[in-house]
Amino acid sequence: MNLTINTAKPYQILIERGCLRRAGEEAARVFPGGAKAVIVTDSNVGPIYAQTVALSLEAAGFQPSVFTFPAGEEHKRTTNILGMYGAFSDRGLTRSDFVVALGGGVTGDMAGFAAATYLRGIRFLQIPTSLLAQIDSSVGGKTGVDLPQGKNLVGAFHQPSLVLIDPDTLSTLPDTFFADGMGEAIKYGCIRDGDLFGRIAAGGVKDEIEPIIYRCVDIKREFVERDELDNGDRMLLNFGHTFGHALEKLHAYKDLTHGEAVGIGMVMMSRCGEAAGLTEPGTAKKIARVLSEYGMPISDPADPYLIREATQYDKKSRGDNISLVLLRHIGESFLHPIPRAELGRFMEALS
Repeated sequence: MNLTINTAKPYQILIERGCLRRAGEEAARVFPGGAKAVIVTDSNVGPIYAQTVALSLEAAGFQPSVFTFPAGEEHKRTTNILGMYGAFSDRGLTRSDFVVALGGGVTGDMAGFAAATYLRGIRFLQIPTSLLAQIDSSVGGKTGVDLPQGKNLVGAFHQPSLVLIDPDTLSTLPDTFFADGMGEAIKYGCIRDGDLFGRIAAGGVKDEIEPIIYRCVDIKREFVERDELDNGDRMLLNFGHTFGHALEKLHAYKDLTHGEAVGIGMVMMSRCGEAAGLTEPGTAKKIARVLSEYGMPISDPADPYLIREATQYDKKSRGDNISLVLLRHIGESFLHPIPRAELGRFMEALS
């Protein structure tokens, strides 16, 4: 399966079992022969896949090396970005060379940001190995790192030159992280495709994961092509993220995965939307039921006041307003701007 993302610099997405082992062959279609490549990966993924990718790149005539950082969202920090810069410099990367992001969403975000800012921008290849990264974060060019004040507050828009999605990598993914990715897949059904939501709700998605990945990526393609820099409709992709990112911050980026936090955020936002008469009654229960079927949490004990305060740096804020992503019903979403001063009242349904 192939998709082309028609951004300012178009690129292809290949969804195919076994394509990770052909990374060199596929990269040769995009990058200059003999180029140096630094494979950025984490301590979980590197031992499984880094050598396979490096050997494939080497066989295709590239000069690969590997940089590994500690796994986990808590390591999505500028200190590790500095480590990447050092590795790029030591390897002598120039603008004719490239970076390979090999891993989940944290790896893709950080390696992409390092590529966006090293030498004011070099090219990079995305090889996402988690479900969340395959259906969401590897596509669209958002890169970044976390600050103590909030998630992804430092970053850049930097589209990859190629994305290789190999569903075979999901066989090495722990169940927790497969469910984590399903949180984002459910989100896509909620905001744009009721049939996709129904297919996920029916269960058995592991047996038909490729069409699920393709549909999620295709939905994201539509948003990205219309709004590459996230100033309009692309913000709909952040359904569940306003409260989800706040929960991640309150949990110090531990104990609660991104997909789990987004899932809880979707339920919370739908409850608020229903109470305000903006969302079809029963929507939150439908979302909670599907999340539960995939073993994901549907609530969090955090104080709503603390959650509200933790949304202070939400990137959908404009001046004194914040744009909330709500559902009319499963499959249809919309932006609902409100003054930030009214957010507490909007959240009363959570008390």
